[in-house]
Amino acid sequence: MNFKKIAVLGLGKVGALAAIMLHEAGFEVTGFDAREIKAQLPYKIELCDFSNISQLSKALEPFDALLSCLPYHLNIEVAKAAHAQGMHYFDLTEDVATTKAIMKLSKTSKGIMAPQCGLAPGFIGIVGAHLAEQFDDIRAIKLRVGALPQNPTGDLGYAFNWSPAGVVNEYLNDCEVIEAGEPKLVSPMEWLETIYINGMQLEAFTTSGGLGTMCETYKGRAQNLDYKSMRYPGHAKLMNFFFHDLLMRDDRQKAGEILTNAKPPVDDDVVYVHASAEGKIDNHLQRKEFVRAYYPVEISGEVRTAIAWTTSASVVSIIEMVRGGSLQKQGFLKQEEISLDDFLNTQHGQLYKD
Repeated sequence: MNFKKIAVLGLGKVGALAAIMLHEAGFEVTGFDAREIKAQLPYKIELCDFSNISQLSKALEPFDALLSCLPYHLNIEVAKAAHAQGMHYFDLTEDVATTKAIMKLSKTSKGIMAPQCGLAPGFIGIVGAHLAEQFDDIRAIKLRVGALPQNPTGDLGYAFNWSPAGVVNEYLNDCEVIEAGEPKLVSPMEWLETIYINGMQLEAFTTSGGLGTMCETYKGRAQNLDYKSMRYPGHAKLMNFFFHDLLMRDDRQKAGEILTNAKPPVDDDVVYVHASAEGKIDNHLQRKEFVRAYYPVEISGEVRTAIAWTTSASVVSIIEMVRGGSLQKQGFLKQEEISLDDFLNTQHGQLYKD
C-alpha cells in the first residue's frame, strides 16, 4: 500500500532521527513537538499540545500515517485519533496495557496498527521468530537486549539513554513468559543469568514488555519463551534495593527523576543483542543464535547513539515495508510476523547488517 505523508510525534533523539530517516526514504515528513525545536532539520516542524486531542486530530488530517515517539501513556489517545481518521499507526511502546488497547482498536481499523516497532519489543521479536521458525519442535526462545554505556562508571554501570519512565516500567511491571508450555506472569528483575558477548560479561534478568505479542503467538508451540534485559554485573541487586528496600516503587515518577539525575545519557553507548532458539530439526536437537554489538554510527552528517539509531531504524524499516506492500494493509501487526530478510533489505534495515 503506497502512502506518502507521515507525521512524527515527539522530536526527542529517537523521534528526530526517525523523521530524518523517513525523509531520506522519500516520505513527506512533518514533525510535531510540544516545545519549540531550534535544530535545523530537513522536514517541516509544527508545535502541538499532545494532551489536546481535538487539536491533535485536526493537525493530523492531511496525513496518511503517523509515528508516535511520545511517552507510552499518551499513545492510547493518539492511536484513537489515528484510528478515527483511518490512518496507519506506528509507535515504539513497550507498555503491555497500551498495546492491548491498540489491539482492540485494530479490529475495526482502516489502516495498519503497529505498536512495539522499536528495538525491544520490535527488532528482537523479528530476530527471535526468524530463529524459532527454523525448528520443527521449539524447546526454548530466549531474547536478551542491553542498551548500555561503553565506559560504565559507578556500581550501577548504567546511563539513561532511554526514557526513564519506560525503564522504570520495565523494572516494575510483571513479565509475560512461557514456562514448561504454560503462559504465565513472573516478577521483574528475577531469573538472573550470566551472558558473555565478545568476551564482555553481562547479567540478564526479566523485564516487562520486551516480548510484545510473542507469548500469544507461540503458546502451544514453544515450551519456553522469555525476554531479559542485559546489564553490567551487580546492576539487578542495586535496582532491587532501590525499588523495593527503599520503596521507590511507590513513586515511579520520582524514581525516574532520581535515576536520570544520577546516571544521565552518554554519547558513547552500545546495544547488545543476544537471541537464541533451541529445539529439534529433523529430530536432532540444535541451537541457533543471533548475537551482535551495535555502536554509534554517523547518519545524515551526525554521529547517532546506538540506542537512537537501532530504535529509529527498526520502526522506519517497518514503515518502508508497509509502504512497499510486503506487509498487511490493515489490522494489527505482530512483530514476529515480519520477515527478517525483508527487514534487513530495506533502506534503513541494512544498518543492522553491519
